[in-house]
Amino acid sequence: MMIPLWLKVGYTLFLCVIVPAYWRRADAGPLNFLWFSDIALLGTGATLWLESSLIASTMAVGVLLPELFWNAGFFGRLLTGKRLGSLTDYMFDARASRFMRGLSLFHVILPPLLLWLVARLGYDARALGAMTILSTVVLPVTYVATKPEHNINWVHRWGDTRPRALSGVRYLALLVVAYPLVIFLPTHFLLRFIFAK
Repeated sequence: MMIPLWLKVGYTLFLCVIVPAYWRRADAGPLNFLWFSDIALLGTGATLWLESSLIASTMAVGVLLPELFWNAGFFGRLLTGKRLGSLTDYMFDARASRFMRGLSLFHVILPPLLLWLVARLGYDARALGAMTILSTVVLPVTYVATKPEHNINWVHRWGDTRPRALSGVRYLALLVVAYPLVIFLPTHFLLRFIFAK
């Protein structure tokens, strides 16, 4: 056993709290789990029990860079009071439930946990292809199934705006190409360089 049992059980208990809470109380309900970070949250649970380097590597390739921006935005505003983008605005919205905002702190724990898992289990280079396939399925499903105001995975606009020259479908097609090239590929190269055996 490469992963301690206490970590497996503790993380699973956390999932038993966050999954029903998000299912019932998140703005998008169960569709909230289409966020790549939430997919990684669940995928990390599977990694812990299966001790799968492929799942750990795939989740890391998919979310480490976006999670870095989430943490920079959150801690930057927490420490300086300055808004560094809209990604973490909900964490400072007093109208939102403290309980739900507290659960969202999984964004702080997820990156180091994934890095530790990849260091422990090894980096599987197939992760780039696996995450590209996953995103190619998830992004169109998210576009069709979710409301523009939820903007899950930014499928309806990037931040507050979408380029005016692009229709919704063209913008989606651009995202399907951009995620692997701009987010997954650089992360893959970095992880392969650091962790590949």
